[in-house]
Amino acid sequence: MDYKKIIKSQNIRFGILKCLQWIPDSVMLHLQYRIKMGRWGNFKHPERLSEKLQSYKLYYHNPIMHICVDKQDVRTYVKEKGLKHILVDSYGVWDNAALIDFNSLPNSFVLKTTNGGGGLNVLLVPDKKKLDIEATVNSLNKKLIRGVNAAREWAYYNTSKPRIIAEQLLINPEKPECGVEDFKIFCFNGSPQFIIVDKDRFIGHKRNFYTTDWRRIDVDYEYPQDTSSLLQPENLDEMLEVARILSTDFPFVRVDLYNVSGKIYFGELTFYPSAGYMKFTPDAFDLQFGDMLDCSTFMK
Repeated sequence: MDYKKIIKSQNIRFGILKCLQWIPDSVMLHLQYRIKMGRWGNFKHPERLSEKLQSYKLYYHNPIMHICVDKQDVRTYVKEKGLKHILVDSYGVWDNAALIDFNSLPNSFVLKTTNGGGGLNVLLVPDKKKLDIEATVNSLNKKLIRGVNAAREWAYYNTSKPRIIAEQLLINPEKPECGVEDFKIFCFNGSPQFIIVDKDRFIGHKRNFYTTDWRRIDVDYEYPQDTSSLLQPENLDEMLEVARILSTDFPFVRVDLYNVSGKIYFGELTFYPSAGYMKFTPDAFDLQFGDMLDCSTFMK
């Protein structure tokens, strides 16, 4: 069922979900899984990764996750892991967009709210001179309002008050118009198992899968594959070590990193990719990747 075609307005969809907040998470996740995945899920004895990530929401409640999903608080977590050097430069944190001193910011930067996930609530500013400041302030302040936790992602319950942050804008020196390559490293019990590489985000988003020894995996997920394989990064081992360090506290987390001109930068930690509703082609990869997550560590 393509519910987005049935209810085309996102505002209406979120309005419906807000009205249904009284429904317990366990019930709502089963309903959502049926709608999004086209089948009923088994969350008590899950086998697929998409099922196990729903169980992860229901049964794994580590308070450190609240820190890690906040775009500002996670910087402290990264520093405590001895990885301060991979953080992008921070230019400020504000409770209200009207407090931002745009004159003090460099010509290029990123503005984002601390409660956005999956690339939401992010504004790239490559040239400050072209920025409509009044419209930007109004837009950011609207995004500060806590929305409905549509996918019932436990880590986003009881997080810090949303704020606005300004950070360094990373640029692909060879293809500035494409955006930087994003390395999403899937880690299970502190062990990196496979990597998704997103490239050409702004001119035809492509996505390839690789093993940790850089063998291409023939699987599609949300975006088409790039027919030309990416060369193995020279600092792949360093990226994998960063991922090990940042994932060691959790049964599962996706560690997102950028690699620009041989320098590694931290992106974010993602506990529920695609809210756990991951549709792979071929479908068999949902089971294959699911074998990597041992639910016995958090389900009794």
